[in-house]
Amino acid sequence: MKKDKIIYWIATGMIALFEGLLPALTSQTEMAKEGIRHLGYPEYFGNALVIFKVLGVLALVIPQIPNRVKEWAYAGFAFDFIFAAISHGAVDGINGQTFFPFVVLAVLMVSYVYHHKLQQAKTNL
Repeated sequence: MKKDKIIYWIATGMIALFEGLLPALTSQTEMAKEGIRHLGYPEYFGNALVIFKVLGVLALVIPQIPNRVKEWAYAGFAFDFIFAAISHGAVDGINGQTFFPFVVLAVLMVSYVYHHKLQQAKTNL
């Protein structure tokens, strides 16, 4: 179980950094704003996205949050990564940026699987 916890927290920590901390710290930079505009989204969409990403990360990392809320956070992040790949592919064509969201989605899937392993272990105690 200790190995499962380590894997869970490494994967979840990576999601927290990539999807919570970095967007919160960089969302108001000109580069981030230009990235949102480049994809054809209005600036307020980027701001809303950052708020929901931070809330989603908080839902994942705070142990007292109910599992149902965590499930919604996992689903929201999965949709975010899939639609990010679609947006990059539609605007820029198929390239490395198109597939990077799938790499982060894979890390999210590891977090999700190990979250359920840990929950299952709790119920078997």
